[in-house]
Amino acid sequence: MTINVPRDCFSGEDAHLNKEKAESFGKMIRARYPWLTSGSLDVLFNNARKEMLRVLDEESGGRNVSRRLEKKGDLEGAIRHLREHLEEDPEDPDAWYALGELLCKAGRTKEGYDAFAEGRKYF
Repeated sequence: MTINVPRDCFSGEDAHLNKEKAESFGKMIRARYPWLTSGSLDVLFNNARKEMLRVLDEESGGRNVSRRLEKKGDLEGAIRHLREHLEEDPEDPDAWYALGELLCKAGRTKEGYDAFAEGRKYF
């Protein structure tokens, strides 16, 4: 069985669960499928959140995950994630710009400027 969780059950770049919307959606689902337990709904929302994070990252050209990694202090992880995205879409100027910013923050200024220059090619 596939249940599509509405996008508005989540908010922000971290796809936080909107408790009010999720509760309302959960009640509707439980009315339609009374055999679902609250644990089943927890699994449903956890899986939906993972998918929402994937979609947000895809929509942002890899920048969503890299921003989250940067906020956690993992600059190298953020840089690596953007580089992986750029392997798939090497003509994404926004991703090149974001990579340039991260490289400069990491003290790798020359590489950062090179990334900015690469991104300018695609504007």
